[in-house]
This record gives sequence, structure tokens and C-alpha cells, in this order.
Amino acid sequence: MVAEAKTQSLIDLARGKRIVALTGAGCSTESGIPDYRGAGKPPRTRPSIQHREFVEKAEARQRYWARSIIGWPRLVAAQPNPTHHALAELERRGAIVGVITQNVDGLHSAAGSREVVELHGALARVRCLACERVTTRDALQHRLIDANPGYWHRAQSAQVAPDGDVDVPEALVAGFAVVACEACGGVLMPDVVFFGGSVPRATLDAAWATFDRAELLLVVGSSLTVFSGYRFVRRAAERGVPVAILNRGPTRGDELAAIRVDARSGAALPELALALA
Repeated sequence: MVAEAKTQSLIDLARGKRIVALTGAGCSTESGIPDYRGAGKPPRTRPSIQHREFVEKAEARQRYWARSIIGWPRLVAAQPNPTHHALAELERRGAIVGVITQNVDGLHSAAGSREVVELHGALARVRCLACERVTTRDALQHRLIDANPGYWHRAQSAQVAPDGDVDVPEALVAGFAVVACEACGGVLMPDVVFFGGSVPRATLDAAWATFDRAELLLVVGSSLTVFSGYRFVRRAAERGVPVAILNRGPTRGDELAAIRVDARSGAALPELALALA
């Protein structure tokens, strides 16, 4: 009953306001993509890929792509869930004026949201660190498979991670062949911001421009542990823009929130969309 009452309070707070949604990995758990820090989640058994490590160490890139080749098909097969569809519906009705997402799975756009700023990039794109040429992850998948005959059948996949890779035995990783940029021979990297990396200036400018339209900042499925998302909650508090947080478990921004709803976003957001119709 407490969750239902909180959801109603969220509806009351949101009614008549221009909403900007700030979304995190919790939005995609119901699509089969795990989050990093969900409620009750055990500690990760291995660290997430670090930006500097990927850029500077060939063995780190080899390990990433050896895992990603197995994880990518499972990630790309994920479909939008009720959370994504509710946010897209709220945009169609004019309640939501933009989504700033920390996710790299592309599910907001797949659900029909149009005003989306991908704060941390998108795994569906690959960028050359030398010439900046952007290609698709699907195209790279075919090149990686061709460069590693038999690898697909030998590798044992585990649960896909939020960054699109899985655990693969180190003995297989050691023999994995990494391909280079077809245009210049440079290093290829997913067009995402790994941990320790910086959000590109143009992306951050677009996110702030979206934020500036908000009369309510709605945080969905994020613990706000990473500063790239938490900064928007802090700015909202400084400007007197109310913050509503919908997340399973506590978040870094709870003390700054006007309302905090501990519930599944896939259940609460469709109620919000229906109420604001």
C-alpha cells in the first residue's frame, strides 16, 4: 500500500509539469539486461572495463572484444519493456519533453522516444580512436567472427553484463584476434563512455539543454552513484526544480528528492502514463 500511495503522490506532483526523465540501468532490467547496483545485487566478481585501460592496453581491448562477441547478440536481441514504452507514451502526450539516459542499449529510441540524449553513448556504434570513423557494431561483429574461426563455438557465455560483455575463459581470450579500423588501421572502441571516461562536450551540452526545459526531474532506475547523472539532480536542487526518484533501493540523490518511490518502474510508469493521459 505504501508503494501505491507513493505512486499516487508522484502522479500528483507530475500533473501539469514539463518532465525531463533521467534514466539508468534499472530501466532495462525487465528487458533482460542486468544493472550494476540493483537492490539486493551481490558484489560484482570482476571490475567493469575502465576507459584508460581500454585505450592504453592491447590486452584489455582483446579481453573486451573476446567477451563482447558473445554478449552482443544477446544484448541486441533485448526489447523495450513497459518502462521504455511508458516514457515514449508520456513524450507523445507532451508530458515528457526529453530523456537523458545513462544507458547504452538504445531501448528508449526503440520504444519510440524521440528526444533522447545518450549521455554515455551507444553500444550499437563503434568509433576509431585515430580517424574518428563511426561504423556499426553489427558490421564489426561479422569481422570479429571471420577473424576468429571456431571461437564462437568454443567460448562459454555467461550472463550478459550492462556493458555488453560476458565472462569467457582466459585461455580462449589469449588467442582472440582483434580487428582494426578498415579506414586507417586504428584502434576501434565502442562509442560509449567507459568508467573513468568523460562525457563528450557536445553530448553534455545537449543534456543540459534538455534539462533546462524541466519543471520536474524524474529519475528512473538509477542509483545516481555515477556523477555524470547525479549532477543533474544537484542542479535541479540548486534551481528549485522538484526531483522525483523512482528506483528499487536507495540512491545518492534521495535527500534532494521531493518524492521517492521504491517500486518497479515497469509497474509505476504505466500508471503515470495512464493518469496523465
